[in-house]
Amino acid sequence: MAISPEFRTRMDDLVQNNQVVLFMKGNRRMPQCGFSARVVGILDSFLDDYQTVDVLSDHEVRTGMKDYSDWPTFPQLYVKGEFVGGCDIVTEMHGSGELHGALGIELKEVAPPNVTVTPPAAAAFKDALADAPGMSLRFTVTPRFQHGLDFGAKSSVDIVSESNGIELVMDRSSAERAEGVVIDFITGPTGSGFKIENPNAPATVKQIGPTDAKALLDGGAAVLVDVRTQREWDTARIEGAKLLASEGEAWLDGLAKDTAIVFQCHHGGRSQAAAEAWVQKGFTNVHNLAGGIDAWAREVDTSVPRY
Repeated sequence: MAISPEFRTRMDDLVQNNQVVLFMKGNRRMPQCGFSARVVGILDSFLDDYQTVDVLSDHEVRTGMKDYSDWPTFPQLYVKGEFVGGCDIVTEMHGSGELHGALGIELKEVAPPNVTVTPPAAAAFKDALADAPGMSLRFTVTPRFQHGLDFGAKSSVDIVSESNGIELVMDRSSAERAEGVVIDFITGPTGSGFKIENPNAPATVKQIGPTDAKALLDGGAAVLVDVRTQREWDTARIEGAKLLASEGEAWLDGLAKDTAIVFQCHHGGRSQAAAEAWVQKGFTNVHNLAGGIDAWAREVDTSVPRY
């Protein structure tokens, strides 16, 4: 689809008049997809302010940016008027330190973290490394504290830790999140595998079914937050819920960090992204209503309209 000169001028003005612009699904405080949330997490780790554009709320931007950037997916990051790339490229650049350079931010020194590889894990790694000559064992910790173990080449900017004769290679951002990690290898009734404990990991989003959510809410022990649109709210709602779009993020941010919060949407996808965003803000008792209001209407209150 050819984009209009007016649209091109509008986007030129936007990306050239803001140092950092992220075209994403949702916004900085409430990403609506995992890839957008990942890039937001990276930018939030060292930028206080940057511009975001919600492509879900502007059909012209959502369709036109694919041709403007010659990039088919979102998010899309622009720095100083230049297109940087999508989620995978931004993640790779952040790990290598290139993103800091593009932003003109000084790359701080990162000390090798203290990581413990238990003897059983070390033995398993040695066996695996024997089948991958010339490769290094790479350990990654994403902004959401998901862990990865793989083989790959070692670069000059990588951070290296050693434990029990095993060399772990990490990108800089992973190293900053790996202090105190323990990597073990366990065998149980269901099989064997690596077990990773990270003391730096924040609280995680708890999945809660409609029946358990009702019990929690009936006891007055939790707040139900609806992240759907006003139109959906007008179509169907759960009694006692608060519509985030109406209440505002400031209201939610003002709650005590240990408040029990249940996020809810239509089927559970958008509310999961919202719940993860508030976990990143430091909230420690966050739930996602599995199946959303649709499951609630089927299992708890059949008077709630389904759509």
